[in-house]
Amino acid sequence: MTVRAGDLSSTFVPQDAGVAIDWEATVAGAGKQSANPITRLTSFFTTHEIEPASTIDEQVFAPQLDRIRTELSPAAVEAGVNLNGGTINVDPQPKNGQQVDATKLKDAVTSDWLKPGGVEVDAQVTEPTLGDKVVKSVQDGDAAKALSAPITVHGRDGVDGVIPVDRMAEVVSFVPDGDKFRTDVNADAARSILNEALGATETKKQNATISYAGGTKSITPSQDGVTIDWDKTLEGFSGRVLSSDQRTLDAVYTDEPATFTTDMAEKATFDEVVGEFSTGGFAEASGENIRRVAEIVNGAIVAPGDTFSLNGYTGPRGTAQGFVESGIILNGHADKAVGGGISQFATTLYNAAYFAGMEDVAHTPHSYYISRYPAGREATVYEGAIDLQFKNTSQYPVRIVTNFDGSNISVALMGVKAVNVESQNGGRWNYTAPQPMTLSGDTCTPSTGAQGFTTSDTRIIRDLSGNELSRETTTTVYDPSPIVTCK
Repeated sequence: MTVRAGDLSSTFVPQDAGVAIDWEATVAGAGKQSANPITRLTSFFTTHEIEPASTIDEQVFAPQLDRIRTELSPAAVEAGVNLNGGTINVDPQPKNGQQVDATKLKDAVTSDWLKPGGVEVDAQVTEPTLGDKVVKSVQDGDAAKALSAPITVHGRDGVDGVIPVDRMAEVVSFVPDGDKFRTDVNADAARSILNEALGATETKKQNATISYAGGTKSITPSQDGVTIDWDKTLEGFSGRVLSSDQRTLDAVYTDEPATFTTDMAEKATFDEVVGEFSTGGFAEASGENIRRVAEIVNGAIVAPGDTFSLNGYTGPRGTAQGFVESGIILNGHADKAVGGGISQFATTLYNAAYFAGMEDVAHTPHSYYISRYPAGREATVYEGAIDLQFKNTSQYPVRIVTNFDGSNISVALMGVKAVNVESQNGGRWNYTAPQPMTLSGDTCTPSTGAQGFTTSDTRIIRDLSGNELSRETTTTVYDPSPIVTCK
């Protein structure tokens, strides 16, 4: 049987839908024999039609009725607008939906299901919120303005960055927002397109470098940098995109002079130990990683005012760079990972910078205390997450010199010594007890645990005449090392 509503139709098989003729009720509905003799006589020669009575199995009928209603009540199709190849594209096209009342549908199906022409039911038309009128406002408004002309950014040396009309779709999008479209302008995408040409007008700042290969001082010249200040360049950019004029602008540049110039390098001396520190007691695999990172960092120069980043300087520390799997601390217990042990180098470098009077920009102590390090004066690192950074606040450049002998790692900052540094430990307090932990797997290492505690360290910096320049106290809280049982 067919059920129609508006331009849509659905079908069902009465037998499968729990709909059937109630024969007893139908016969009963035929009425009784008339007492009128004429009516009785004519009944031998004529017939009259009666409506059949229906029986409904609600348990079977209900899901079929829901299906029919769903098929006859499609939601309105909301329009979509986008820019495609420099043209305005409407996809999907808006389309009316309709709604069929559930009660009226049931009444119609149960009463008319045997009609040869099928079942007819009324439907209420539902219009899309984002219909033709809203689409036209976008087409005639923001979309038309966005495609009115290319956007050109004038750079240095006669180089222009251009967002052509046929690439405007990468920058401008129209997002449904209630009863309208919201126009979004992606400044990052615009920057990427513009930088395809304007990137050539930028120069990366390069400080002078010094090497002592073969005992001879060799200088790689410095180079001043220049970069585009994209925040300033693209200030008010959305307004430009959605206007019919103001389609050209000038790139704003920032000059970045080298902080360690060729002239400074030629005059620089690295004859004095500004700060140094040594640690030992590491495992063989950790030692391999410490040796490798020491090779990479050895010879690095930190110019006055510059900040040294261990993660930034070494870059990735994976097997491709010569690092191996070794011990790390993971969630408070011992584990293994490629590059493990580099935290010992970080601690050694941190202390060398500490005694050189460098400014502590970023350092993170271990989660629990490791006895081979000075309490409250150590650092861990993790690629991409935890870094060690210090700033050279002196007026002289320093050169990081590393020495690895298989048992110890030493780091010295060489340059011109201008300060003396003293470290005062504040003792230990607020002890906390270790908790048991059961682990499994090949990397599990049993441990008897250790107490946690709080400690402090005070750094006192004095000039070479003994005058105090600064005094700073840092407090560190160590978690208890868990008692690990392996199963």
